[in-house]
Amino acid sequence: MPINVNIHDGIGEIIFDHPPVNAFDSKLWMELPQLVTKTASNPEVKVVLIRAEGKGFQAGVDIKELQAKPDMIPLVNRGNFLTGQAIHKAEVPVVCAVHGFIMGGGVIICGASDTIIASEDAFFALPEIDRGAMGGASHLSRMLPLHKVRAAFFTGSNITAEEMYRLGAVEKVVPRDKLYQEALAFCQVIASKSRKALAIAKEALNGIEAADVDRNYRWEQGFTLEMYMEEDSQKARDAFVEGGKKADF
Repeated sequence: MPINVNIHDGIGEIIFDHPPVNAFDSKLWMELPQLVTKTASNPEVKVVLIRAEGKGFQAGVDIKELQAKPDMIPLVNRGNFLTGQAIHKAEVPVVCAVHGFIMGGGVIICGASDTIIASEDAFFALPEIDRGAMGGASHLSRMLPLHKVRAAFFTGSNITAEEMYRLGAVEKVVPRDKLYQEALAFCQVIASKSRKALAIAKEALNGIEAADVDRNYRWEQGFTLEMYMEEDSQKARDAFVEGGKKADF
């Protein structure tokens, strides 16, 4: 299965396993928020751990689907929005254990979560500007200062796990082979608490945030659709599908 759920000892694990790069098509993006909500609302679950198998955590949307079927863009956008919303508004804390690449939708997943533990090889990126899209800055802004977000968005460049840690976005950076062990240990501490207390704390913390990440992301998505209507957008997707290249503008 591309996305698996494993519940044990108060921890609900959601595991991505969709080779080659854990990029999701519209169907998977629409399934993921339901899995998150179902797992987080399980009375046996006190914390949700999202992690991945394979080369990297999550590579965003399936560009090949959008290149071949541009009419799927609104559905993919909706799936992205609902995924971020489901994680942000989950009944209990959500922890992400990430390795390798965290791109596009992967940034949304992490930005909507409560805590991130990263392996030393992890890097975050919003390559939307090179893929003919927009979006994701709302969730990156939940992790990083304004000017760092803009620099990353305008350039499409990578941000290392160490840099994310330095700026306070990542709780801990660990060796790749220790990632699951460290993330599990962190989740076990949370799982030792009262579920009712955790649920109240999550709601309270969401309520005092300065910005509404879900509303802001919905605003961004309007510009995503606008960008998709431009000729440059299709040109960028074609170049990527033809060999992972960046279009020459």
